[in-house]
Amino acid sequence: MARAARLLAALAALLAASATGGDARPSKIAVVGAGIGGSAVAHFLQQHFGPRVQIDVFEKGTVGGRLATISVNKQHYESGAASFHSLSLHMQDFVKQLGLRHRREVVGRSAIFSGEHFVLEETDWYLLNLFRLWWHYGISFLRLQMWVEEVMEKFMRIYKYQAHGYAFSGVEELLYSLGESAFVNMTQRSVAESLLQVGVTQRFIDDVVSAVLRASYGQSAAMPAFAGAMSLAGAQGSLWSVEGGNKLVCSGLLKLTKANVIHATVTTVTLQQTEGKPLYYVEYENEVGNGSDFYDIVVIATPLHLDNSSSTISFEGFDPPIDAVQGPFQPTVVSLVHGYLNSSYFGFPDPKLFPFASILTTDFPNFFCALDNICPVNISANFRRKQPQEAAVWRVQSPKPLLRSQLKTLFRSYYSVQTAEWQAHPLYGSHTGLPRFALHDQLFHLNALEWAASSVEVMAVAAKNVALLAYNRWYQDLDKIDQKDLMHKVKTEL
Repeated sequence: MARAARLLAALAALLAASATGGDARPSKIAVVGAGIGGSAVAHFLQQHFGPRVQIDVFEKGTVGGRLATISVNKQHYESGAASFHSLSLHMQDFVKQLGLRHRREVVGRSAIFSGEHFVLEETDWYLLNLFRLWWHYGISFLRLQMWVEEVMEKFMRIYKYQAHGYAFSGVEELLYSLGESAFVNMTQRSVAESLLQVGVTQRFIDDVVSAVLRASYGQSAAMPAFAGAMSLAGAQGSLWSVEGGNKLVCSGLLKLTKANVIHATVTTVTLQQTEGKPLYYVEYENEVGNGSDFYDIVVIATPLHLDNSSSTISFEGFDPPIDAVQGPFQPTVVSLVHGYLNSSYFGFPDPKLFPFASILTTDFPNFFCALDNICPVNISANFRRKQPQEAAVWRVQSPKPLLRSQLKTLFRSYYSVQTAEWQAHPLYGSHTGLPRFALHDQLFHLNALEWAASSVEVMAVAAKNVALLAYNRWYQDLDKIDQKDLMHKVKTEL
């Protein structure tokens, strides 16, 4: 009876809205997930539809999603996405709008470890680093840089398209608009195959490219070239992070939007067919009990994948049925270890002589992907990085939780170990075909873009695309959806 009464009330509200004319804005929007994708799409939806639209954001965990921190010894450290590329234009804009600041960078040297020795060591001298790359690998590093820059130059077109209001209903359409069939093909060919074709040597791929991909995705050079190129771009550019923690962007956007955050798990989205625009009935549950409501627009901003039953949402009443479940995700464990590094394992018996703050690994040793001497999210003016012989907080990325014996291999001794386990990125190659953003008329899956590439900025791009897609569909501005030859169109509009 209660459900029927709610349905009648919602239908009455919908009829009242439609009576005001065809340009009536939606009254209620649901966003499922309060990570960077969910908080960004809530912000963009309000920008387009105006402040009078009610936006409910459902989050079963903590606001921020894969942007998170862990407290160690009264200081907070990044346990999720740690930094952003300088070309992350949406993230740069969010920080500016929210009045946040970039965290002061504390420089440290990097190296790549093969399990027995360092295959590449960074020095404090730029020209010497270039000479070492040339000496070991010829001009492979230049060929890699040119390949990545070509991909990024085309990808950056998305910001111009979005500024002109264009949106895409599927990932393939979005990629095709940026790089035509070459970008689509890059989701089906491996990084290694693509780089070998442009003259990068196998040795450089094995030593350097694989190490970067392991640190960012926990995967090898067999992963698709497009996702790999986006990851390698992040390794080449200048990086930045947010003072106080990257998760402040998510909470700040939701506060700016005045979104209604509901701490609950969405279980079912049911289509209630009405005359004209559809209505979606969203059911959810939390510690208090069950709840439900009707929405004009629903955005799923959380992964829907096979190995995460807690995020599985049932879609009912749709014809044809909606099957939005994609392949599995790559598990990543981040361990924050407060202790003394065992520099002898890396060939430095005297810890005072150990020069590196960041260690990447090739395919061996396989029990960890990267090791970083990290700084807290709040860095004072007089902060200095701990010396190698001192107890420091180290961030260890690994595919599985570290065993005690593995911790003893990496550390002489330690005070504490705190872990965060993430379903961090799609397991590329496990899912054929590129998914769609639009699951139904006004039902969208923002995380579809992760199956092309996965990063914080990619999720922000997906959020802007979904907000534009919802807006253009609502007002039937179909000329702004899935348009071909957009570069020409945008130039003529200018």
